Amino acid sequence: MQVQITGQHLDLTEAIKQYVDEKIGRLDRYFDQVLNARVVLKHLAHEKLSNVVEITVHASGHEFHAEMHDADMYAAIDLVADKLESQVRQYKDRLQNHRAERPGALAAALEAD
Repeated sequence: MQVQITGQHLDLTEAIKQYVDEKIGRLDRYFDQVLNARVVLKHLAHEKLSNVVEITVHASGHEFHAEMHDADMYAAIDLVADKLESQVRQYKDRLQNHRAERPGALAAALEAD
């Protein structure tokens, strides 16, 4: 998976880049068709929760997006990664449930005739 990390109004350090890569890499456990991810890290000096993390993940057939605000950049990364992980898990469960229901629905339709 390709991860593109962009910083706005802050210097991107190697530590932050590695941390983001580690957190985004967890998505591969749930969904192996993840193509790429775009991460935008922002620092807004005029707000109370001054660090913003936006992540958009492109997978085959679906796009996931999450955004979190926090005073600590690492905490914001953790929160947005958890939010994305939840979205991916729900999507994967929905796909699996949908596939599991199809044969049963087909059998029920045949029995009704």
